[in-house]
Amino acid sequence: MAASGGQDVAFVSLEPDSGPAAPRRRKRLNKNKKKSWSKHSDVRVVEEFLEDVRFQERAVGGPISEKTDDSLYFVDTGDEKKDLIHNKGKLKPLWVDLVLQSDSKVPVPKNILAYQIPNGRKLRKKAEQEKRLGIVSRKDRLLYARLKRPARITKPSANSDPSRDFYNLWSNTNPLDKEIEGKEEWFLEQTKRKRQKRPDNPTQKPSQVAAIEVIAPGGSYNPTFESHQALLLTAHEVEVKRLRAEEKIHRQLSFPPLAELPTEETALQELCQGLLEDSEGEEEPSDDPETEGGCVWHATRSEKKTERDRRKEKFLKEQELKLQEQKRARRMKQQLFRLRSIKGEVRQLELKLAERRTRRAERRQAEANKPRRLGRLKYEEPDLEVKLSNELAGSLRALKPEGSILADRFKSFQKRNLIEPRLRAKFKRKHKQKYVEKRSFREITPALNRCSSPPWQRRSRPALKSVEH
Repeated sequence: MAASGGQDVAFVSLEPDSGPAAPRRRKRLNKNKKKSWSKHSDVRVVEEFLEDVRFQERAVGGPISEKTDDSLYFVDTGDEKKDLIHNKGKLKPLWVDLVLQSDSKVPVPKNILAYQIPNGRKLRKKAEQEKRLGIVSRKDRLLYARLKRPARITKPSANSDPSRDFYNLWSNTNPLDKEIEGKEEWFLEQTKRKRQKRPDNPTQKPSQVAAIEVIAPGGSYNPTFESHQALLLTAHEVEVKRLRAEEKIHRQLSFPPLAELPTEETALQELCQGLLEDSEGEEEPSDDPETEGGCVWHATRSEKKTERDRRKEKFLKEQELKLQEQKRARRMKQQLFRLRSIKGEVRQLELKLAERRTRRAERRQAEANKPRRLGRLKYEEPDLEVKLSNELAGSLRALKPEGSILADRFKSFQKRNLIEPRLRAKFKRKHKQKYVEKRSFREITPALNRCSSPPWQRRSRPALKSVEH
């Protein structure tokens, strides 16, 4: 292609091999850091060398250049006898042994943890000190004692031997306890040979109340008039007590009447309570430091105490301590002359303590039949099973049952302190109840109503179903 200047100019090709290669400038690299060493250095030769060394260690147990000729070569003359003479000690092992051997010639790394002992240095120093002082350790003493003691091998008798003697299971001379005699308590606990300790009072009941209490005579199916009236009076008192408690709660929570409502005047009077009276009866303070009782009020000193004042104060304190010591010594001497009265006081104190101990025992015995507080709820007496005069029956056939046997037994357990008082869990609906009319009932109900009732009384009565959502 001709240029405008009359010279032939060729286009520069974009392909790499299209024209002569231009001389490349040497790339200048910075190798003054370790990061540049691994990035711009060719380490393939070193890696190949190290891989070859590792392969030789796995195959022959080390570099081949360091091996001797005898370990690498053997003489093969074609005669087995001559070969055995020349290659003495270089016999090829059996194939079974070769299979079981490891392929790698690298020795197995030593397990350091298998040789480590907790507190090894401390124990080693302790053993050296005992050896230097001639002290025998406890472990060696027990071993020597076991070696000196002859071993007694006793064959236990069979449990099915009919000739065995009878023994008391709870007695102190139990033959089964011979195996655990002289053993340490910790050893018996770990081997589960230690017997469980029996309670000190296994036969004592938690309450002295009878399991089945006899009801009052008025609760019979055919009671006398007096016993029935006494039972009605007891039930009446229980109801009156319950009503009074309810009225008290209602009275405390009820809103006060209109006449007793607080007003602005009463509120102001309560706020000013005690203020006006004190201001009227208040007297002016007198300037005389001496009051009617003869007490003198000293003004607080703001000046610093001098050395003289401090010595005087110290002297007064010492004098006061001396007076107290003298009084105490005089009182101790006087007590020698009133030994007879002191003995009488001690006797009176002992009588008071004995009387208090007796009252405490009586109170504890009286409270033994009462239910204790075992849980968060208190025990409540069940309602009396009472029949009115018009409900009495003259025979067992006409008697209607009153109460529940299951509830009575449950309350008895609570009263005898066998279980804690409980309340039945109340059912609480989680979601609101909603009524939905089914489509099938909506289609069938009007037809049924038309057939079953006269025309003037036909109404649609939809079937409702309660569901919870």
